[in-house]
Formats: sequence, C-alpha cells, structure tokens
Amino acid sequence: GKRTTHAKMHAAKTRAAVPVPQAKKRGWEGNRKVQARAGAAQAGTGSERRPGANKGFVEEMRFVAMRLHTKEQAPKEGKKEARKDEEKPVAQWTPTRQGYLNFLAESKKVYDCMENIMDDAPVAEYAKFKNTGLERGSALAEDIEWFRSTYDMVPSSIEASPGDEYVSLLESLSKEDPPAFICHYYNVYFAHTAGGLMIGRKMSESLLDGATLKFYQWDGDVKEELLPRVRDTLNEVAEGWTREQKDRCLEETQKSFQYSGSLLRLIAT
Repeated sequence: GKRTTHAKMHAAKTRAAVPVPQAKKRGWEGNRKVQARAGAAQAGTGSERRPGANKGFVEEMRFVAMRLHTKEQAPKEGKKEARKDEEKPVAQWTPTRQGYLNFLAESKKVYDCMENIMDDAPVAEYAKFKNTGLERGSALAEDIEWFRSTYDMVPSSIEASPGDEYVSLLESLSKEDPPAFICHYYNVYFAHTAGGLMIGRKMSESLLDGATLKFYQWDGDVKEELLPRVRDTLNEVAEGWTREQKDRCLEETQKSFQYSGSLLRLIAT
C-alpha cells in the first residue's frame, strides 16, 4: 500500500543522502563487503541498531570493549574467560619491580607514538586530539627517571619488544585505516583511567612503598572534565564516518586488547 511505497522512497532518499567516499587508501574503506559482514557479526545486522548507538559512538565502542573483559574485570558486562596471565585478577599476578619498570618504558613508546601522531595529524581530525590533558608520555618520562634515582634501575632492553610492535602497527593504521587507529586511541587512553588506575594502586602497594607515579596523575579532573571532553570529540569525529567505518573501528577492539595485553604481560608474569 501507500505506506510501503512511502517507506521505500524514504529508504532510497536516505541512501542517496549518505554518499560513501571513494577509498583513496587501502584500509580507510577497505574491502567493504568483508567489513560489512564482520561488522554485522560484531554489532548486529545492517538494519539493527548497534548496542549503545543511541548514546553516541563512544558508547558503541565501550559496549564492545566491555564484552572483551573477564567477569573478574567487569562483573556485569564481562564475557571473556581468563586464559592468559594478564587476564587473571591482578591479585594473582606475581609482579617484580623490574617487570613493572619495563611495562612503563614500553607503554611510554606507545603513548609517545600516539601523541606524536595527533601532533603531526596525517589525518585532519587527529588535530582535535592534541593537548587533551590525557597525554601520558611526559609523565612516564618522569616516572622512569624516578625509578633511576630512587631504585637505581633502568628499563631492560627487550628483543622484539611489545612496545615497538605496537608502535609499528599504530603508525601504519594512523595513515591507512583511521577508524581502526581511533579504536586503539580510545581503548588505550580510556582503559588507563579505569583498570589502569587499579593496577597502579596495586603496584604502588606491592612494589613502590606506596609511592604514586605521575602516570596515574592528571592536571584537572580526569573523570569529570578530561574524559567527557575527549568522549565528545570522539563522538563528533565518528559522526562524519559511514556505518562501514564505524564497524571497522569496532572490529579493531579485539586487536587493541591483544596489543595492550602484551604490555601488561610484562607485569603479570
């Protein structure tokens, strides 16, 4: 009847009104059929709303990330079974001071890399993530120096280090696949203000005689000011993406956990 015809016309208009940019670089759009299939598997089929979509794209990212937590890490939303050392509850880790220092040094490579990319902005939107207040590179430089002066310790040189591997991935994604790069950015910085803080407190008690590192201190209220501001910017950037690009970003969550996990393993084992 009339309603069906109207609905079809409306759908056609909507499709016409959302032009999909041609892929200039491999990865930005990538193989769209593969992406659409993977996106559908990850976040519901084409016409369904993705979980969290009504609250903005960051909520979609958060939803996918929470499902990759274990029950111990996230009792309400965690779905993953703890199989690797770094997925076990922090209380079961057997950290050493040297392992923790190595974790900080490898993490610094990752933060420095992301912060340099946002400064250089090979993609225009990245400039919106300069000087957000979440930056950690210089705080980690101070902490590594503190270890040297306090405990006379320096980071170990690690063959095929997890930090170097992560940096290499991020540099490539930042140019070839911006939605995937943004997924890593979100997961690294936001996780550090949640589970990262809890790990920091445990390490402080067990290894650092109660000292709080600069890595866990921000100028300004991180939960009430800094995160909400960056959350808004992420939502704003994602509004300019096609659904395929959003799904590509969500798809990368597993890999961001894998690479962050390889850093945490330096403390957990």
